[in-house]
Amino acid sequence: MNIETFKYDNRIVRAFAIATVIWGIVGMLVGLLAAVELFFPGANLNFQFITFGRIRPLHTNAVIFAFVGNGMFMGIYYSLQRLCKARMFSDFLSWFNFWGWQLIIVGAALTLPLGFTTSKEYAELEWPIKVAIAIVWIAFSVNLFGTIVKRREKHMYVAIWFFISTAVTITVLHVVNSMTMPAGLFKSYSMYAGVQDALVQWWYGHNAVAFFLTTPYLGLMYYFLPKAAGRPIFSYRLSIIHFWALVFLYIWAGPHHLLYTALPDWAQSLGMVFSLMLIAPSWGGMLNGLLTLRGAWDKVRQDPVLKFMVAAVTAYGMATLEGPLMSIKTVNSLSHYTDWTIAHVHGGGLGWNGFLTFSMLYYLFPRLYKTQLWSTKLANYHFWLGMLGIIFYVVPIYVAGITEGLMWKQFNKDGFLQYPNFLESIVQVVPMFRLRSIGGTLYLLGALLMAYNLYRTAKAGQFEPDTEAQAPALEKAPEAPQGKYSFHRLLEGKPMFFTVLAIVAILVGGMVEIIPMFLIQANVPTIASVKPYTPLEVLGRDLYIREGCLGCHSQMIRPFRSETERYGDYSKAGEYVYDHPFLWGSERKGPDLAREGGRYPDAWHFNHMDDPRATSPGSIMPRYSWLLTQKLDRESLPARLAALRRVGVPYPAGFENGPAQKDLDAQAAKVVANLKSGSVTCDPDKEIVALIAYLQRLGTDIKSAPVTTAAK
Repeated sequence: MNIETFKYDNRIVRAFAIATVIWGIVGMLVGLLAAVELFFPGANLNFQFITFGRIRPLHTNAVIFAFVGNGMFMGIYYSLQRLCKARMFSDFLSWFNFWGWQLIIVGAALTLPLGFTTSKEYAELEWPIKVAIAIVWIAFSVNLFGTIVKRREKHMYVAIWFFISTAVTITVLHVVNSMTMPAGLFKSYSMYAGVQDALVQWWYGHNAVAFFLTTPYLGLMYYFLPKAAGRPIFSYRLSIIHFWALVFLYIWAGPHHLLYTALPDWAQSLGMVFSLMLIAPSWGGMLNGLLTLRGAWDKVRQDPVLKFMVAAVTAYGMATLEGPLMSIKTVNSLSHYTDWTIAHVHGGGLGWNGFLTFSMLYYLFPRLYKTQLWSTKLANYHFWLGMLGIIFYVVPIYVAGITEGLMWKQFNKDGFLQYPNFLESIVQVVPMFRLRSIGGTLYLLGALLMAYNLYRTAKAGQFEPDTEAQAPALEKAPEAPQGKYSFHRLLEGKPMFFTVLAIVAILVGGMVEIIPMFLIQANVPTIASVKPYTPLEVLGRDLYIREGCLGCHSQMIRPFRSETERYGDYSKAGEYVYDHPFLWGSERKGPDLAREGGRYPDAWHFNHMDDPRATSPGSIMPRYSWLLTQKLDRESLPARLAALRRVGVPYPAGFENGPAQKDLDAQAAKVVANLKSGSVTCDPDKEIVALIAYLQRLGTDIKSAPVTTAAK
């Protein structure tokens, strides 16, 4: 037997570990500021770059891609080398992955507050950064598969299965959802429009959660939990079922984010059915993790690493039970657009991803620095602060969400809405927002304790850059299958064939849902009276996107009496055929705006944007007074109209080269005249004029308009 000596690369693991801690704290700080702004809108000091609409995507990107992303790479680079008994395929690719990812995060931190955003959930970064993400992800994937190919352990352990599914699925999701038409260095328009864009986005959005926040962390759970417990995983057979059922079923569930919207009912039903089916593999994985610890509960009580892991796996189980339950249409009719969804997301994110990341950091630092954890007591304090933080966060927000849903739907004995003013529900839940900020503060304090504990651990030890190991070379001859799992054991020795099967599993669901939406015109009935936005409205819509207004306002009226009584006629698919991107939103901190046009005079909108509480007492909306003074970017209009024409909006050829500017001037003059009649003086070149034009357009195209099934 030929024994080979090699070294594991610990430098790359340490780099990602340090980045995980730093970006985690930064992301939590931004989230805490956003939470405070929801009950104290003046917290942004009227500084446009830190308003809620701009820092909300910054917070989500920071905690998902910076904190969890670095934590994922940290865990994979540590575990993969040891599972494959091989150093990473390329040190250059490892460091390219690290520095490229950090530059992407810095790019996000700079562009999102500046208002450069696509507005698409978890995919807000503009096209140059999307290209960088693709390049860095490919480098990571090559490094991953190169290491697997040169492994010295023939059979791929279950953790590697999940790493493979993550690499290939995120590639597919990112490429499909990022199809955009550039209209400048930091401006682009989605290739898809309206209903089609919504389906592609939530196929991406749901599965970004699945294959960035879930599958890689399940792989890490399968590695680190048995290692920390000193016990083998409970069931190999259950891990097989867990993996294949999860990667096949998850990809179908995206439409459950769009229940009761203008999405065709067949797609909604598919999303609901497959979401319910997900309970089985998800809980199979949770039980496989928890049952690994059978008979080891004394160790769990003593070891903070295992404490965090047990809490993380339990949070995963709860989140993956609640998610399918929220996809049931009757439940979704109450929960959607409310803070219930926010509580659900944070229960899973803080508990599952946050706690598992903390456990890995506590596990790795003593091993990287060849010492003991500096303070077990401090780690236990962190655990309980984190638990209290989660409780103080999610419980009040569950209360807020259910309160909102019930108040929106409540009718009095005479058959009228009990709470016709949307603000009545917001005023009721503001105390819950205050409690949430306390929970976020506790969670952040725990992370700061961890950072100090890890720093002292590193100072007390001696970093080992390379860990020497020995293993026999991989035998080239195929092994004869043995035992009752012989086929899968054979499959585990063929990584490329395994990868092909994983790709097939994840492609089926997406193809079944997405392809018919583009090929069958009846899925998007058109409305003859719906016309493209005018040049001024295009710029106003882009301002609406820049300021993140869709983070608090939906543009989708569901077919419930409570919504049609409050907002107007329910939304139809044909209304959105020129919406690149769609702006249906996923949360309501303010009323739906799908029928906003003509509801209030132009002067009301002007005053509302300048000081929301002057027109709507009790509003938690921040001031947007800079819109009243900043000049409209007219120079970018030709490039924007040309880009929109390329994605299918029927502007006449050459329209952007002259007629568009005249059209813009004429409409701006009308808005200024309307403002003057409302005792407001404003120059026609100000951003507020374009935003008012866009808001006054919303919903006005389809009043008494017949719906047809003609092609677009």
